[in-house]
Amino acid sequence: MDDSHVRSGIDLAPALPKSVEVLVVGYGPVGAALANLLGQLGVAALVIDKSRGVFMAPRAIALDNEALRILQMTGVKEGAFATVAIPFVRMLSPMFGEFARFNTSGETDGHPKLVTFYQPELERVLRGLVAQYANVSVAEGVELVDLTQTADGVTANVRLENGSMQEIKADYLVGADGASSKVRKLIGQEFKGQSFLQDWLIVDACGVEKPIDHVEFICDPKRPTPHMVAPCGRERWEFMLHKREEPRSMEADAKVEELLAPWGGLSKLKIERKAVYRFHARMVKEFSQGRVHMAGDAAHITPPFVGQGLVAGLRDAANLAWKLAWVLRGRANPAILQSYNQERWHHAWSMIALARFMGAMVMPSNRLVAFVNHGTMRLLKSFPFFTELGMKPLPQFKTGLFASRRRGLALCNGALVPQVWVRGGDGRIVLSDDALGNSLALVGFGCNPSGTLSPAARARFEAAGGRFVQIAARGQHASVPGGGEVWEDLAGTLMPGRVQRGWVAVVRPDKVVMANAPEGETDALVAAALGLLGEPGA
Repeated sequence: MDDSHVRSGIDLAPALPKSVEVLVVGYGPVGAALANLLGQLGVAALVIDKSRGVFMAPRAIALDNEALRILQMTGVKEGAFATVAIPFVRMLSPMFGEFARFNTSGETDGHPKLVTFYQPELERVLRGLVAQYANVSVAEGVELVDLTQTADGVTANVRLENGSMQEIKADYLVGADGASSKVRKLIGQEFKGQSFLQDWLIVDACGVEKPIDHVEFICDPKRPTPHMVAPCGRERWEFMLHKREEPRSMEADAKVEELLAPWGGLSKLKIERKAVYRFHARMVKEFSQGRVHMAGDAAHITPPFVGQGLVAGLRDAANLAWKLAWVLRGRANPAILQSYNQERWHHAWSMIALARFMGAMVMPSNRLVAFVNHGTMRLLKSFPFFTELGMKPLPQFKTGLFASRRRGLALCNGALVPQVWVRGGDGRIVLSDDALGNSLALVGFGCNPSGTLSPAARARFEAAGGRFVQIAARGQHASVPGGGEVWEDLAGTLMPGRVQRGWVAVVRPDKVVMANAPEGETDALVAAALGLLGEPGA
C-alpha cells in the first residue's frame, strides 16, 4: 500500500449532538481553522469528516504573511509548526538565465512575507487547539449523505462508520470538504472555470545533498519545473508532463530517478510522495446558498503558481466565522452573511487570475512563447512594482460590510488594519491583533476612543460586542487619557507613522477596517458601523 495515503489519528468516536449552531463538514486545515475561530467565539459547533486522522501526505506548501496572521487569530503561536522563510523567488531560463527575481524577504504585519511548511504538522497543531473548546465537537468517520434547508435551519443526514444514520439539525452548515465537496453537489452548485491542459508530477523528498533556501521556477520549455525548499530537510519538485506521457508511467521509480538525477536521484533521496495532479482554476458562482456556506477548495481551486490555495481557504474561515457568531448571538442581522460572498468572491477570483497569469508567463512549453514571455519579464526586472510582487491583489474588498471610502481617511475601509508590535500597561509585548482580540473594536489613535461618545451610543456599541482600545505613540502610554486598554506602538508604524493623533476606527473581529473618522465624529462612526450590522430581529 502507498504510504502517502496512510492516515494517523486518535479514535474519537463521540456521541453526535442532535442539534448544533454550526455544522462544519470537512476537517482539513480550513475546517480546523474555522472550528478554532468558532470555538473562541463561543459558537456550539460540530465538525465531521468521513475520514479519520490527518492525511499524512504533504499537499499545500506555501503560506504568506496574511495566512500566518489568520493562523495567529486561530491561536497558533509562532514556532508551533516548522516553517522556512523564503528570501526570494527566482525564474530561470536556458535562454536568459535568471530572468526574474521576486523579493519575499522581511516581514509584513508581524509575519514573514512567505514561508514554506509541512501541511500534516500544521493540521495536527490546529486539531490540538480545537480540543480545548468544550463548545466544539469533532466526529471523524462520519459522512454527510444529504441535507435539506428551511427558513430556520439545515437538517443533515449523516452515516456513521457502523452504517447507521443520524439526523443533525444546525442553524448553519459550512462545507469545507475539499475540491470534490459533497456539500457543493448537494446544493446544486457547479464549478466555473476549466482545468489546465497539463498534468504535473509532484515529488516530495528528504535528504538533498545541496539544498536550496528559496523557491525557483526552472522555466525550460522542455520540462518546466517549480522547485522549492520545505522544513526539516524537505524539498518539492513539480514536473510538467507532456501530452504523450501517461501519469502511471511518470510515477514509476525509473522515471522519478531520471527526473531527480540532477539532485542526487533516488539512491540519495527519501521520497515522501509522488503523484500526478492536474492543476485547476475553478470557482463556484456563489459562496453561499441559504444557510449553507462553502469555504476553501469546496468553493475555489487555485493553481499553485503563486502559493495561494490554502491561503484563500484561511481567508474564507476568518471572514465567515465572526459573522456567523454575531448573527447567532443576536448582535447582527442575518443579512450580513450576504457580505461573505460579496467580499470573498472577487478577491478569490483575483488570486486565481494572478495564478493563471503567472503560470502562463513562466511555464510555457513552446520555445517561441517562452522566449517572448521570459524576455518581457527580464525587461520588467528593474521595476520595483514587479519585483516586490506589487501585482498581487491587496487584502482589501471592493464591496461588503464596511462604510464607503472617501478622501481624507487615514485608513482604508474594507482593508486589513496594519498589525504592529505593541506594549501594554503591564509591560507585556504582543502583536496588535492579540491586543484587539476577537471583538468588534473601537480603536482610538492617540486619543480615548469613547471620550466623545454619547452614553447611548456607547451602550449600543457594547451590546453589539464592542470594546474600546487605544493605540498610543511609544513613550506616551501614561499621557493618554483613560478609556479602554492602552497599547504603545513600539515601532511607530501606526502612531504617529500612518494615523494622525485624534483618529478613531471601528475594526471588525477579522481585523478589517469597518469605518474610520476624526475623533469628533465618533458618534456618527459608531452609528454607521451599527447600521451595517443591522438590527438583529429586523
